[in-house]
Amino acid sequence: MSNDSTDRIVAGVREWITTAPPGARVPSNRALVAQYGASPVTVQKAMRQLARLGLVESRPGAGTFVRMLRTARPADYGWQTSALGAAPARLAGLSSTQRTTAPDAIGMHSGYPAVELLPERLVRQALARAARTDAAVTRSPAAGLPELQAWFAGELAASTPADIVPASARDVLIVSGSQSGLSSIFRAVVGPGRPLLIESPTYWGALLAAEQAGVVLVPIPSGPQGPDPDEVERALVRSGARAFYAQPTFANPTGAQWPAATGAAVLETMRRHGAFLIEDDWAHDLAIDAEPRPIAASDDDGHVVYLRSLTKSVSPALRVAAVIARGPARERILADRAAESMYVSGMLQAAALDVVTQPAWTSHLRAFREQLRMRRDLLVSALAAHAPTALVETVPLGGLNLWVRLPEGSDVTEIVRECDSRGLIIAPGSEWFPAEASGSYVRLNYANAEPARFAEAAGILGAVLAR
Repeated sequence: MSNDSTDRIVAGVREWITTAPPGARVPSNRALVAQYGASPVTVQKAMRQLARLGLVESRPGAGTFVRMLRTARPADYGWQTSALGAAPARLAGLSSTQRTTAPDAIGMHSGYPAVELLPERLVRQALARAARTDAAVTRSPAAGLPELQAWFAGELAASTPADIVPASARDVLIVSGSQSGLSSIFRAVVGPGRPLLIESPTYWGALLAAEQAGVVLVPIPSGPQGPDPDEVERALVRSGARAFYAQPTFANPTGAQWPAATGAAVLETMRRHGAFLIEDDWAHDLAIDAEPRPIAASDDDGHVVYLRSLTKSVSPALRVAAVIARGPARERILADRAAESMYVSGMLQAAALDVVTQPAWTSHLRAFREQLRMRRDLLVSALAAHAPTALVETVPLGGLNLWVRLPEGSDVTEIVRECDSRGLIIAPGSEWFPAEASGSYVRLNYANAEPARFAEAAGILGAVLAR
């Protein structure tokens, strides 16, 4: 039959629908075949066309019916206001770093490197190989794949002095990204209602995890040289805290690295007061001008709970990280993770292990480091040329970001909004402070946007500040 026959059936049924009530049964295909002298295939094509037009709906086993008309009305979720209560400040919405942007915008707000900086080929090949193993269809151990545990333990052991007993594979717990690891550590090691020392400024995700865990934050000022060890000790005594969360290596957002003496002094303070140092080594693979120095490598009596992630250097899609802890603290964290998510996907663990054990992984990290250096220096130069009042107080030795101080009295919220309207997306620094911000800051990610647009981005920021 020709398309004319199909169109004739569609037109006839549409005319019939105008007088039929919603929900009425459409004549059967057999009846339409007889009425129009058409083939069953032609009738079926007509029914599909009517369905695409939204005029009829098929109900398997029952037939075809005139589509019900549903009255549009505004949704009212007002009842949830009382049921949910007030939202904690940090749970009220997404961080600015999680925003999606228009394709032509310059995105310097992200917390991740650009895709072209990642080992894409290694990741794709590893996922394909993992899909062909038992890891694709079996449950992994609660603590993680033994081979991946051993790899993380070996990485830390490589930095461990000869007189320190290195962490073993059993001390390692594989978690699905550092954020879930932080949540479990804060719940298991600190506990709701109890104080936690924390650097200021610091990673916004740690502030979110702490709020979700119900811990009480005690901010410790931290600058290019890290916190003052004496202030850490005074805060422990004043607050009664038994844990301190910190990023000693290429801190987010400042990029600062603690001097070795500061790390040793803080660790000694933790020992003296019977407390934990929660060391977030998020940027271990993002070194530029200095090597990472994990404080956990100098600890063999369980005072350091160490967290290391592969998300930033391997792939955001492989959310695999490790917590290294010893003694009862390790058992408590494992119990919390088992209750929260049972186990981490064995397939993702197998793929992550595949990537980091390939010979090409080492060469990838070398190239990654050079790319980060080039991008960092290019953005620093662009700011100096086009936004001279935006001050980079310390050029980071590693990481992904520049921590930029704006002129005194700047309205950061308004500046971020104005940059946004001009096509530059940046993150307001207030998100990284556990209390009031100590100044007007923004964070710029130099690892995600196109380097060719750095001068344009700096020009936008400079023009907004000039106003």
